[in-house]
Amino acid sequence: MKNYLNFETDIKNLENELEKLKDPYNQDGLSEVDTKKILQSQKEIDEKLQEIYSNLDPWQTTLVARHEDRPKAKFFIDNLFEDFISLSGDRFYGEDKSVIAGFAKFNEKSVLVIGQEKGDTLETRMERNFGMMRPEGYRKTIRLMNLANKFNIPIISFVDTPGAYPGVGAEERGQAEAIAKSIECCMSLNVPTLAVVIGEGGSGGAIALASSNKVIMLENAIYSVISPEGCATILWRDPKRTLEAAKAMKLSSKDLLELKVIDEIVAEPIGGAHRDRDLILDNVRRSITNNLNEFENMSGEEIFNHRKNKFLSIGRTKGFVSQPDNLSVLNMQKNKLSSFIEKFFNAKIFLSIFVKVSLIFSGKLTPPRSIPFIVKSNARFSFSSDVDICFIDS
Repeated sequence: MKNYLNFETDIKNLENELEKLKDPYNQDGLSEVDTKKILQSQKEIDEKLQEIYSNLDPWQTTLVARHEDRPKAKFFIDNLFEDFISLSGDRFYGEDKSVIAGFAKFNEKSVLVIGQEKGDTLETRMERNFGMMRPEGYRKTIRLMNLANKFNIPIISFVDTPGAYPGVGAEERGQAEAIAKSIECCMSLNVPTLAVVIGEGGSGGAIALASSNKVIMLENAIYSVISPEGCATILWRDPKRTLEAAKAMKLSSKDLLELKVIDEIVAEPIGGAHRDRDLILDNVRRSITNNLNEFENMSGEEIFNHRKNKFLSIGRTKGFVSQPDNLSVLNMQKNKLSSFIEKFFNAKIFLSIFVKVSLIFSGKLTPPRSIPFIVKSNARFSFSSDVDICFIDS
């Protein structure tokens, strides 16, 4: 039985009519299939799908991203990779089944695969905690990412979560710290990292795995700091203003590509990824292959700098930095005014020290037991045994 969203009523009616036409023994008593009518009906369905899905608003896109029939991480792992070996446990507390992780082969090369899994049935959704990871899940991925980095193995993550699990137990075991450590680990790796947002990319729970060299989104996926319902509740105390919140949040793939938060959009079949799973598999496989090939001849340091500079450049196209495409690893250009003030301040200090030292050696000033001074970071200084003076050499 197909599941339809609230804006797909027309499609539902048309597809029900199509099923009747395909049945030669339907309630109208037809004894043979009318091929011409079937083709015409299928054409109407395709046109209606095109009309609806080419004009989705941000809230409708959110509903598509959450569609219960949408392909999950396990589907992509089972069908894109070979010889997958699942690894469990964080070596601190236990196992988190909301994230699948292990080593596999992709195009005959070893990769580490990580996937946030929501589950397909009620039982598996409860077992997977609806894709909401606990601290042990993040610590498991940290352990495996460090292992992959040690053996120079690329990392591919499938992101699909409403957010990290906010339960009391998770907070007691250090949820925030685990997320922060996961982000830190992702940013420090010397191997290529790809993150594919296949459904929901919710808040820090998603960023913990999506701090990658390349962030790829399926066309109807979403990626945001909070859900539209949560945003509307906080800002306006009205969870019904979800459409307004979704528009303001810029959570769709098109908006995020324009903002340069993500790097690529993977096209979906008309009507969503769940309508043609073979097509979405081919599109994702092609995207992963092309992106991994970009890093094939890059050194570990170049891969590290690529990721660091990418995140440093986000949001800096509005004049914060004169050359946002030429950022160093951590050094930012200094403001001219602050540079002038620093030089003036340094000159004043050295002038004061020079005058006092001159007066002491000329006998016009009695040397005190100690002279207060200001030391810059990275300064070199030496002491005189005759007088308690520190000579600063910056």
